[in-house]
Amino acid sequence: MGQASCVREGMRIFSGGVWEEKYGYARAVVAGPRVVVSGCTATIEGEVRHVGDAYRQAMTAFDIALEAVEAAGLAREDVVMVRYYVVDDSHYDAVGTALSEVLGHVRPACTGVKVAGLIDPRMLVEIEIEAFRA
Repeated sequence: MGQASCVREGMRIFSGGVWEEKYGYARAVVAGPRVVVSGCTATIEGEVRHVGDAYRQAMTAFDIALEAVEAAGLAREDVVMVRYYVVDDSHYDAVGTALSEVLGHVRPACTGVKVAGLIDPRMLVEIEIEAFRA
């Protein structure tokens, strides 16, 4: 996918994303059996990918988020919650389609929210994931 591999450091997982270091957060945090993944966009090596395509941005964001889940030792089947943020109502279906393709067999809880904008105007979607080891 082109994204740097996630690195686990104790209870924190880092992907090397540009904003992780700049703003001081981790890609994911492991809290006991729970893994909480920060919002993921279609940004790889500092560059927004798939400009203008909400579906492909969502698929890239899911890849990045699920890589963090796997770095924590869990699998996509352990995902219990997805939150996604879109900048336009017309993107709900594209992101929903991506969600169905990636996690439809898991059927996690999900919330979709329309927001005024994301950190870069080329970003159309941001995705958060939570996973739980039963």
